Amino acid sequence: MTINCKGRLIDLKKPKVMGILNVTPDSFYDGGKYKDEVSVLKQAEKILDEGATFVDLGAYSSRPGATHISEEEELSRILPIVDLLINAFPDIYLSIDTFRSNVARRCLENGATMINDISAGNLDHNMMQIISDFKVPYIMMHMKGTPQNMAKQTNYNKLIEDVLYYLSEKVALAKSFGINDIILDPGFGFAKTPSQSFSLLQNLNLFKTFELPILVGLSRKSMIYKTLGITADQALNGTTALNTFALIKGANILRVHDVKEAVECIELIQSVNQIED
Repeated sequence: MTINCKGRLIDLKKPKVMGILNVTPDSFYDGGKYKDEVSVLKQAEKILDEGATFVDLGAYSSRPGATHISEEEELSRILPIVDLLINAFPDIYLSIDTFRSNVARRCLENGATMINDISAGNLDHNMMQIISDFKVPYIMMHMKGTPQNMAKQTNYNKLIEDVLYYLSEKVALAKSFGINDIILDPGFGFAKTPSQSFSLLQNLNLFKTFELPILVGLSRKSMIYKTLGITADQALNGTTALNTFALIKGANILRVHDVKEAVECIELIQSVNQIED
């Protein structure tokens, strides 16, 4: 199972880590931490040194109830950082966390590698054409509504079936645009209660029927810290536990704030699987 990044094939048979780098003031865990060039470069270097294959750069907070910002504001935040990272790390596989096609286009023109779209094209119907034009990997997530109202959109007829059907339609649409490198994200915490997110995780293996890579974003989310009665700052151990379970269930990419611990999860699960083989 491979994806093409900058003309190079990335083999996802062994799971990979995507490190999160938010340049937002209001992200739920790391909002405001990286607001100047020195802190951004230091964090990017840490992410890469600890073993991440991808860096996921976001300038629009998608946490529940996040403040909506204009496209101009998102571009003003993200474009200088794209240039900064590409110049500092020319071989970086830089993912852009955006649902706006123009933001995607501008970042891809400046050297970004892939697009991570929380709406799978729902919030900007020009997105898939941009992905097709640039021939880059496309992460498509399941979500209902917007970050501002998704917390109220947790009603499903049958959760697992609904999410699978949604993604099957999105895969078919993406393929109609000639998009080949598709990565699926079930969308833990996006228009889902903690209980629903745990149900998705329990049934993650069902998403393997698409025969496409699965990205899992569980890092320090409320399903962990609310269940344990702690804060996001205290949720690293819980994140590690759920990432391990996700790997057992077939996850190919772990999107995380804490790269070192995620890499260790992968190495240990790989060692277990080698013994079983």
